[in-house]
Amino acid sequence: MNRKSGLATLTFLAVAALLVSGCGATDDGSASRLVAPEEFAAAVSRPGVVTINVHVPDEGSIRGTDLWIPFDAVQARRDELPSPATPLAVYCRSGRMSAIAVETLARLGYEDVLELEGGMEAWERGGRRLLPPRDP
Repeated sequence: MNRKSGLATLTFLAVAALLVSGCGATDDGSASRLVAPEEFAAAVSRPGVVTINVHVPDEGSIRGTDLWIPFDAVQARRDELPSPATPLAVYCRSGRMSAIAVETLARLGYEDVLELEGGMEAWERGGRRLLPPRDP
């Protein structure tokens, strides 16, 4: 490899590392963070945090949930969401739907979003109970 192609490779790797490090969780709270059930439980109990269940179909919820908005309807129902400055706690059954919802929330300008790692399944594995599904 010549010096020019080596420099191009290093530049590409540096840019790729910066892009990857800017995605997902951060330690400063400026973006979404994937958190364990213990930290999620503490967040749900804090005043001012809005908790959103994004799982479809409804298979139950965590006590303290404020909103139920299907993961694929977050954009369409943005008028039901609080101000983007509001801290959010988002979850679904396993984590797949909440990951999509969190991406949508980021595009809508939400920067303080906690996502429950492993979803309600992890919540229950940790010995916590769910509320039953809402009546249709």
